[in-house]
Amino acid sequence: MRIDANFYGTVPMPDAGWGPPAPVDRRYGNDDVLACYDNLLHWARTMDRLGYDTMWLTEHHFQYEGYEVTPNLILFGLHLAKETERLRLGQMFNVVPQWHPLRLAEDAATMQILTGNRMQFGVGRGTVPREAQSLGGVVASGDNEMSAELDRVNRELFEESMEIIKAAWTQERFSFTGKHFVLPPPGIPDRGSTVQELTLIPRPIAPIDVWQAVTSPPTLEYCARVGHHAVIPARGPETTKQWWDDFAERAAAHGWELAPGEARCLAINVHVGRTHDDAVRTGRDPHDEWVKFLAPYGRFRSYRMPDGSPTPFDHRPSLEDSMDQRVMAIGSVDEVAETLAVYRDEVGCQHMVFFFDMPGLTREQMDEQLELTAHEVLPRLGVTLPG
Repeated sequence: MRIDANFYGTVPMPDAGWGPPAPVDRRYGNDDVLACYDNLLHWARTMDRLGYDTMWLTEHHFQYEGYEVTPNLILFGLHLAKETERLRLGQMFNVVPQWHPLRLAEDAATMQILTGNRMQFGVGRGTVPREAQSLGGVVASGDNEMSAELDRVNRELFEESMEIIKAAWTQERFSFTGKHFVLPPPGIPDRGSTVQELTLIPRPIAPIDVWQAVTSPPTLEYCARVGHHAVIPARGPETTKQWWDDFAERAAAHGWELAPGEARCLAINVHVGRTHDDAVRTGRDPHDEWVKFLAPYGRFRSYRMPDGSPTPFDHRPSLEDSMDQRVMAIGSVDEVAETLAVYRDEVGCQHMVFFFDMPGLTREQMDEQLELTAHEVLPRLGVTLPG
């Protein structure tokens, strides 16, 4: 089983919890951002020592609220690779419509080369309007139901960009004509002629797998059709298995036969304590701040309501909801191991990305999460990290 961890990159937040301040009322300065960067470097070294496979980071911009303060994952990943020995560094995710596709293709190829092929490449379509629309992309408002028209344009931009990136990586000479991009633009003069084709410099030294967030049926279908590996968030074992199996079935329909667990990973929040009470005590405030921050973006619609009614767009689950429905793996060492075993045995997950980085955890508490998981939780699953 492959075990990774994902970090949003949140500043130290000792007042995390259900009460005030509201997320939009938080404001942090550069010193707080630098403290987050120091923590990420420390945790990368901890992961490297323990033998985790990949540390994934998350791209966001203009986050004065302090939850997500790593805007360039390739640049930051290069730094972490320099400071570690074997840990792979990934992007969960590069928000593709916020990049020029050729700049992203160049930077990713450069990172792969400079890290000795320790890069993992992840992509997503984005969720935050103030980021996308300030950086040249398009995304609907994240604090209400997505606008169908803006979502359609976002998807067009994303899919054209991915065609360009993969052509640039794999073809010595390439050109592209689409609805949103024409590359090279017509009529560029170059030493007595005009440019008809481009060549990416540098190009990758090995094939690059593309990992993509799969949070909607159209994206699941797209990933299966074009051969992207699926990052599937935990939605409870039963619902997750439906998505897990559907991806394999759709891939097979497009001629991509997958072995059990191949080309898919489970992304799941994890918080472990030596006892149940320890996990609840140390995990409640980080969980509740996490929910308070992300509920307006519709992130918890996969939860079941007690009366069977439709889940509201801005649903705010309690810690007990997350534990009982096993959308998150929170509890004692044995309880977390049991939840993860269900995803392994009943869903078929052989690659898991643990999301420990809920707001409010200190450097020492995060170290404890990484250590407890490596030394006590995973051995109960028959997994030994190579640290």
